[in-house]
Amino acid sequence: MPEQSVTTPRPLAVAAVVGVVVVGVLAAVAGVAYSGAALPSVILDPGGVVRWGLPVVTVVAELAASVSLGALVLAAFVLPRGTGRTPSDGRAWPAVMVVASVAAGTWAVTGVVHLVLTYGSVTGSAVGGPTFGSELGLFVASVSLGRTLLGIIVVAAVTCALALLVTSPVGALGTALFAGVALAMQSQTGHAAGSVSHDLSISSMFLHLGGAATWIGGLAALALVAHRLGPDLAPAVARYSPVAAWCFVAVAVSGTVNAAIRVGGLEGLTTTYGSLVVVKVVLFCGLGLLGLAHRRAVIPRLVARTGSLEPGAATRAPWLFWRLVAVELALMGAVSGVAVALSSTAPPVPQLPVGELTPAEIVTGHPLPPAPTVELWLTSFRWDLIPALGCLAGAVVYLRWVRRLRRRGDRWPVGRTLSALTGLVLLAWTTSGGPAVYGHVLFSAHMIQHMVLVMIVPIFIVLSAPVTLAARALPARLDGSRGPREWILGLVHSRWAMFFAHPVVAAVNFAGSMIVFYYTVLFELSLTTYIGHLGMIAHFSVAGYLFVNALVGIDPGPQRPGYPVRMLLLFATMAFHAFFGVALVSAETLLVPEWFGLLGRPWGPSAIADQQTGGAIAWGISELPMLALAIVLALAWTRDDERTARRRDRAADRDGDADLTEYNAMLTRLGDRDA
Repeated sequence: MPEQSVTTPRPLAVAAVVGVVVVGVLAAVAGVAYSGAALPSVILDPGGVVRWGLPVVTVVAELAASVSLGALVLAAFVLPRGTGRTPSDGRAWPAVMVVASVAAGTWAVTGVVHLVLTYGSVTGSAVGGPTFGSELGLFVASVSLGRTLLGIIVVAAVTCALALLVTSPVGALGTALFAGVALAMQSQTGHAAGSVSHDLSISSMFLHLGGAATWIGGLAALALVAHRLGPDLAPAVARYSPVAAWCFVAVAVSGTVNAAIRVGGLEGLTTTYGSLVVVKVVLFCGLGLLGLAHRRAVIPRLVARTGSLEPGAATRAPWLFWRLVAVELALMGAVSGVAVALSSTAPPVPQLPVGELTPAEIVTGHPLPPAPTVELWLTSFRWDLIPALGCLAGAVVYLRWVRRLRRRGDRWPVGRTLSALTGLVLLAWTTSGGPAVYGHVLFSAHMIQHMVLVMIVPIFIVLSAPVTLAARALPARLDGSRGPREWILGLVHSRWAMFFAHPVVAAVNFAGSMIVFYYTVLFELSLTTYIGHLGMIAHFSVAGYLFVNALVGIDPGPQRPGYPVRMLLLFATMAFHAFFGVALVSAETLLVPEWFGLLGRPWGPSAIADQQTGGAIAWGISELPMLALAIVLALAWTRDDERTARRRDRAADRDGDADLTEYNAMLTRLGDRDA
C-alpha cells in the first residue's frame, strides 16, 4: 500500500468522530437513567459495572461497526481511485480502507467486552466472580444469544483483516456484504428475538441497523479522509448525499414499524419507552431536516469553492463541509444513544406470546388465517418489509430514470414503464398479500406464490428492459469510482452473469432448481427461517428473469441462439414442469410434514390432498405463462424473418440480386460438369 495512504487524519476530523461517540454515550447514559434500566435489581443484581457499562460499550461498538461499514460503502460507491483521465489522484481510497479496518478492529474488541457484560446482565452475575469464566464459556457454547454475539465478534475481526487486503471496489463491496452478516445476526437479538411479529421485527431491525450504520458511518468516514480528497471533496459529498437519503428512508420506515410493534397505540407513547421513542423521533426528524437544508445550501457552494483547487488544498475551503459534519454527527450520536437506551428498556407491548397458543402459532408464529376466499386472497396482507420496500424503491428509481431521459429529450416507451410497474406491484402482492398469507399454511397457495415469482413477474420485468434503461439514463464515471451504471453493467457483463444467463444454463436452473429446492432441506429452511424465505424469493425471481431474458429479452445478455433452439428450450421446460407437477400429484409422502402436517387446520383439505392440489397447480398454471412466452417468441420469430426478408430485398435492389445470380451460375457450372 502506498506510504501516503496512511497519513494521520486531520485533528478536526478526529474531534468530530470522537464527539459523536461522546454525544452517543451521554445520550445512552441519560436514557437508561431516565428509564430506570440501570437501577439495581432486587434479585441477582450484576453490579454497577454491568448496568452502566453495557449501554456505554454498546454505543461504542455500534458506532465502530457503523464507521467500518460506512467506510466500505464509500470505497465501493463514492470515492475516486485515480485513473489518469481526471485530476483525481485517488489518495482517499486506500485511506478509507485503513479507516474501515481500524473501525472493524475496534468493533471486535468492544464486541468482546459487550459479550462479557451481556452475559453478566442476562444472568445477574457480577464480572470477576469465582465461576464467571466457566459459566461464560458455557454461555458462548450452548446459548443462542452467546453464539450470536461470538459470531458478530468473528465477523468484525475478519472484516478488519479483509479491509487491509482488498484493492478494488468489488472487494470493498464484498467486504461490506460480509460485515452486513453481523448486522443480520444482531437484528435477531434483543426485542426482535421473542417478538410476536418475529419476521417483521427481524426485517425492520435489519433495515434499521443497516441504514443507520451506512448513514452515520459513511459521514464519519468521509470526514476522516476529507483532507485527502482535494478537488474531489464536492463530488464525494454529492455522491454520498443520495446514499444518505435512501438510508434516511430505510431508517424512517423500519423505525416506524418497530415502534408500532412495541408501543402499540397512542397510549403506549405515555410510557417510559414511548417517551424515549418520541425523543428519538424528534431528533431523527431534526436530523433529516437539517441534512436536507445543509445539502441544498452546502453542496452547490462546496462545488463552487473546490472546483478549481489543486489536490491537498481542500483543507482551506470546506468550513461549509465541517459545519454539515458537526451538526449531523452530533444529532446522529444522540439518536444512537437514545436507540441504545430503548433497547435496554422494556416496551409497553409484551413481546412474548401470551395465553394458550394454537398449533399454527406454535409452528408458524402467526395465527391461522380464516378459510380462503377470493376476497381474502385479494385483501389479506402480512407485510414482508424488505421485498415491499424493495419494490417501492424499484418503482421510484425506474420512474426517475424515465424522467431523466425525457428531460434531455430522449423517449422511452410507455408500455415498458407500465410493464415495470405491473411487475413490481405483482411482486409486492405476491410477497405480502394473499399468496404470502396462505402460502405459509397451504402448500397449494405456496405453489401459486412460487409460480407467480418464477414465471409471471419475470415476464413483466424483462419486457420493461431495466438494464437498457439504466445504461441510457445513468451517467458514466471517469475517475475510477463505481457508480450505479458501472455496477449494473459490470455485473451484467461479468463471467458469472454470462454463465448463468446462457440460455441452456438458464433453462436448466429454471427447471432443475425446483427439484433441488423442494426435495432438500432448502424448502424447510424457507419456511422456518426469514433468511431462507428471502433467499427463495431472490433465487426464483432471478432464475425466472434470466430464463425469460434469454428467450425474449431486450436487455443485454449472452449470445442468444436461433429461434428454433429457443422454442425447443421453452417446450423442454414446459415438459419438465409437467413432470414435476405429476410427481407431486401422485406422491403419497408429505413434504415438510413437521410444518404442513401439524397446523391443525379446521378448514380445507388434508395436508396430503392439498399438496397434490399444489402439484396440479404447478402442472396447470405454469402452462399459461409458458404459452404466453411461446406466443411472444413466435411473434418475435415472425418479425425477425420479415426483417431478414426486407433486408435481402433491399440488398437485391442495390446489387441486382447478385446472390441469386451467383447461385444460378453455380447450378449451371454443376450441370455442365455433370454433362
